[in-house]
Amino acid sequence: MADLKSPRILAFTLAGIVFLVDRLTKWWIEAALSPWESLVVIPGFFQIIHTRNPGAAFSLLADASREVRLFVLVGVSLAVLALISTLLWNASHHLSNGHRILRTGLSLVLGGALGNVYDRVMSGAVTDFLDFHIAGYHWPTFNVADSAITIGAGLMLLSMWRGRQEAVRT
Repeated sequence: MADLKSPRILAFTLAGIVFLVDRLTKWWIEAALSPWESLVVIPGFFQIIHTRNPGAAFSLLADASREVRLFVLVGVSLAVLALISTLLWNASHHLSNGHRILRTGLSLVLGGALGNVYDRVMSGAVTDFLDFHIAGYHWPTFNVADSAITIGAGLMLLSMWRGRQEAVRT
């Protein structure tokens, strides 16, 4: 029987939770709102809007053919998922508890990437719905998976920075 508190189990469970929350929120948006329908939450600041992004971040490759998008976005994503899974598996086994930030970051990136790859494989586009406007600037619409990837990347950078600071002190 696997130890439910093992760093590996916890890391992959977190990735699974991120994937599940991403899928549930996208399912809700797709069921509740028609494409381009919006729900104003905070006027002039935040709305929920049902959009579909066939491209990558900031709609990169959105105008490319479906085959190119599928090859580049899904193919590259699957390679990255394999790399992150390997890193997470090894990091969870070999690193001390002091590297929880790195494991958490990798888990968030893995779960978010899985959520977006699932969308691309199943429908050819990613459902985005979180839409912010700040001081006249409109941030590109995003989703839970994008948030997890961004937070995870930030945690990985923090872990590297902290490791560098510890190396300088010794």
